[in-house]
Amino acid sequence: MCGIAGLKLHTEFADGDRLRRTGELMADAIIHRGPDDGDVWVGTDQGVVLAHRRLSILDLSPAGHQPMSSACGRYVVVFNGEIYNWASIRSELEQSGNAPTWRGHSDTEVLLAGIVAWGLEATLRRARGMFAIAVWDRREQTLSLARDRIGEKPLYYGRVGDAFVFASELKSLRAIPGAEFQTDPGSLALMLRYGYVPAPLSIYRNIFKLPPGTLLRVNSRGEFGEPETWWSFAETAQQRVVGRSPMSDAEALDALDEVLGSAIGEQMVADVPLGALLSGGLDSSMVVALMQARSTKPVRTFTIGFAEGAYDEAAHAKVVAAHLGTEHTELYVSPDQARAIIPRLPDMYDEPFADSSQIPTALVCALTRQHVTVCLSGDAGDELFGGYNRYFWATSLWRRFGKVPLGLRRVVAGIFSSISAGTWNSTFGALSWAMPGRLRVSNPGDKLHKLAEVMAADSEEALYRELVSQWRGALPMRAPNEPRTLVADPTAWPGMPSYAERMMAVDTLTYLPDDILVKVDRAAMAASLETRVPFLDERVISFAWGLPFEQKVRNGQGKWLLRQLLYRYVPQSMVDRPKQGFGVPIEHWLRGPLRDWAEDLLSSDQLASDGLLDPLPIRAMWEKHLSGRNVQYALWNVLMYQAWRRRWA
Repeated sequence: MCGIAGLKLHTEFADGDRLRRTGELMADAIIHRGPDDGDVWVGTDQGVVLAHRRLSILDLSPAGHQPMSSACGRYVVVFNGEIYNWASIRSELEQSGNAPTWRGHSDTEVLLAGIVAWGLEATLRRARGMFAIAVWDRREQTLSLARDRIGEKPLYYGRVGDAFVFASELKSLRAIPGAEFQTDPGSLALMLRYGYVPAPLSIYRNIFKLPPGTLLRVNSRGEFGEPETWWSFAETAQQRVVGRSPMSDAEALDALDEVLGSAIGEQMVADVPLGALLSGGLDSSMVVALMQARSTKPVRTFTIGFAEGAYDEAAHAKVVAAHLGTEHTELYVSPDQARAIIPRLPDMYDEPFADSSQIPTALVCALTRQHVTVCLSGDAGDELFGGYNRYFWATSLWRRFGKVPLGLRRVVAGIFSSISAGTWNSTFGALSWAMPGRLRVSNPGDKLHKLAEVMAADSEEALYRELVSQWRGALPMRAPNEPRTLVADPTAWPGMPSYAERMMAVDTLTYLPDDILVKVDRAAMAASLETRVPFLDERVISFAWGLPFEQKVRNGQGKWLLRQLLYRYVPQSMVDRPKQGFGVPIEHWLRGPLRDWAEDLLSSDQLASDGLLDPLPIRAMWEKHLSGRNVQYALWNVLMYQAWRRRWA
């Protein structure tokens, strides 16, 4: 895991010292991504800079130093990420007679040798891993950028002055002397709607995110066109759905054990200490169980615990860790300790980002880095195996309410929302002993309020959009201009057999790379920790989409097949409980210890200061929250934008 940055001037001949200094500034801005080593390569006569910061994971020797030149001298690369099957690619190069005289055993050197032998695209298709890559071709004088299949590793690009620029994080681009940036109102609109800025946009005009599975070619004059797709999740998933061949439950279970176990085993290779994040939930427990099954010594596992019982999973994780025999570390944090990280969020997430689980994620990553350099996580299990409640709740809701007259639905919604979420929670809690297990959910009052807000949807796609929106209805902007994204454009949704599978596919194309993976990458990299996501191995993705939906969601329960596999390793009673998000009680904090902080950022003067936000609806939302309505997620989006703007704008 590392950080990369660089630029290509429109003109060729340039001041080499000035270019090097610019590269150093860009690299220093992301030193947290690679504190072990760093360097800058300058092609003065081509006006090119490649900068790198290294977190040493494989081949800790100088042979892994970057920027790295190919053995033939034609290519120079900066690389962020890991190629997990580097050894098999290296063997293929050797057997075909295309291997150079190896300098070490880094995956970067293997990547370069593959590019020399087969070209960039063919090498990317062979590679299993997470990566953001920049390759300068000295002969053709072209720069190529590439990003991994799902978007685990970030890569921004665009134009600053007369230069084409790129970097792992926006703070690298802001380090360029004389660089000026303007907030893009359309990107802000989407951030207020969903809590993140969707790719390919960034919060700045003329700066973009390279979409997952694409590459971008930049010519000798620093000119570039649209990104080209080298791997498509939508096409892969659709092909697997069309080509589904039925397997019995027992066959599917054995196949999942093999493919997921293989991915985990491959990702356990490192030349530094390795562990895993363990929440006690299904996905992380599955990853840890398969890690421990492949390890000759106890796996290191890490959990964060909270004083607020409704948000604490540490006790569940401890039970799973004890059963599996891991070397377990847990840290209980007080509300004050958790809240203390909030002022650091605009630095960690240097683009406005408002998934409040960023707080516990940052805390557990900081804890984990005290003991290991690499950890595996259970992210993406929900998107692949049908874990989110909306996959079966939305289907059930639309079946029940879709044909009910809209006026009647609004009356029912009014009843739900007229009773506070706290009252609903207390009522459900008192009656939980009489409820079947599938109706016992955490924070039922919040879910009923959310249900009330989405009951006015006029289509399945509109219902999904409402479910994933955090600010619903008219956006609180003076001149709202909301770009049309995949979430809001059902004509661009991948074709899938069912409504639930269409939601899963859209989540994998939007929410997963732009929220979940951003959250983990920035939090981990702020602590110089590498995180790996075995569920995003392309073989696991292919396998999951080749399964019939009934082996993912059955009897109103998500991740059915994954559960059956986990039961091979962990007793069902330890892990079979309602899904619980990885969060903190933002709604209570905003009415209590964070109230003064929020009041400052949400004052009418502060809201109006950049001319983009409309203070009136935001102040009304704030008053609604103070009166007891849980609208904290919409407010958190505004607060994170305001905190970001105070730090960076």
